[in-house]
Amino acid sequence: MSASNERVTSATDARGGRAAARRVTNDYSVLARIVRESGLLRRRHGYYWTRLLLTVTAFGGIWAGIVLVGSSWWQLALAVALAFVLAQLAFLGHDSAHRQIFRSRAWNDWTARVLANVLVGLSHAWWTTKHNAHHTAPNQEGHDPDISPGVIAFTPAVMATRRGWRGWFARRQGWFFLPLLTLEGLNLHVASVRTVLGRGPVPHRWVEAPLLLSRLALYVAVLMILLPPAIAGAFLAVQLAVFGVLLGGAFAPNHKGMPIVPRTADVDFLRRQVLMSRNIRGNATVDFLMGGLNRQIEHHLFPSMPRPNLKRVQPLVREYCAQLGVSYTEVGFFTSYAIVIGYLNDVEHRARDPFSCPVAASMGR
Repeated sequence: MSASNERVTSATDARGGRAAARRVTNDYSVLARIVRESGLLRRRHGYYWTRLLLTVTAFGGIWAGIVLVGSSWWQLALAVALAFVLAQLAFLGHDSAHRQIFRSRAWNDWTARVLANVLVGLSHAWWTTKHNAHHTAPNQEGHDPDISPGVIAFTPAVMATRRGWRGWFARRQGWFFLPLLTLEGLNLHVASVRTVLGRGPVPHRWVEAPLLLSRLALYVAVLMILLPPAIAGAFLAVQLAVFGVLLGGAFAPNHKGMPIVPRTADVDFLRRQVLMSRNIRGNATVDFLMGGLNRQIEHHLFPSMPRPNLKRVQPLVREYCAQLGVSYTEVGFFTSYAIVIGYLNDVEHRARDPFSCPVAASMGR
C-alpha cells in the first residue's frame, strides 16, 4: 500500500472512530430524553411525605414500646423492629441525598442530614462522599470505595497482597460474608464518628458533629437508664447486628460479582452504569427490604428519579439496552447472594481477566 493510501485509510479509521465515539456518547442522551419526556423524573411528594410520616411515627412508637415493656427480654423483639425502622430511615436519607424527594436542593440536603445524623446515627457527609464516588465509577479499581481494600478482598490485586492467615481467610471469605454483615452496623457508626472528628473537610461539621455524637451518646444512655445492663447490652447488640445485615444486604448484591473495571479504563456513562450493576428480581417484600435499590441499574442511570418510579422505567431501560446490545443483568434474590458468595470465594480466578468493552475497544479506549 502506498503512503497516500495509508494516510487515506488512517484518516478514514480516525473519522470512523470519532463517529463511533459520538454514537456511544449519545446513547445515554437519547435514553435520558425519552425518560424525561415520559414524566418519570417528576417528584412524588405524596409518596415521600407518607413514607416519612409513617416511618418517623414507627420510630417513636418503638421507643414508647421500650418504655412500656420495661425490664423484659421481649425488648429484643423491639430491637429487631428498631433495626428495620432505622434501615427504612436510612433508605429515605439515601433518597433525599440523591435529591429524589424535594425540588429544593437545600430541603433535600438538610432532610438527609437530619435523618442520617439525628435518627439513624450516621454521618451524612461521610456517606454522601463515599456514595457519590461509588456512583461516579462503580466497580472501578482505585475509584470506587466499595471495592477498596478492607476485611473483604474484592479484586485480584487486593487478593495478591493477602498472605498467611489473611490469605486463608480471603480464599474462604464468601462463607464469612453474611456473618460479617452483623458487624456492619457498628462499622458504619465508627466510620461516621471518625469522619466528623477527623481533620478532613466535612461540610457543616459544626452541625453534624454535635448532632451525631449527641445522638449516639443519648441512645446508649437512654437504654442504660430504661433497661437493666444485661438487657440493654443485648438490645444494642441485636439492633446493630440486624441493622448491619439489612443495610449491607441491600447494597452488596447490586455490584459484587459484576465486572471489575481497571483503574485507567474509559467507558461511556450508560455502559459504565449498566454493565457493572445487577438488578434483583422480586416483589413488594424485596422492594421493602432493599429500599428500592434492587432496581440498581435504573437507579444508577437516573439517581434523582423517585424510588417508586424505578419500577415503571425498568421495562423502558431493559428494552433500550436490548436494542443497543448492552447486557442487562437481573437475577432472583437468593440467586444474587449465591453469586456474591461464589465470587468472593474465588476472586483471584473469577475476576482475573480485565473488563473489556467491545465498543470501548473499537474506539481505542
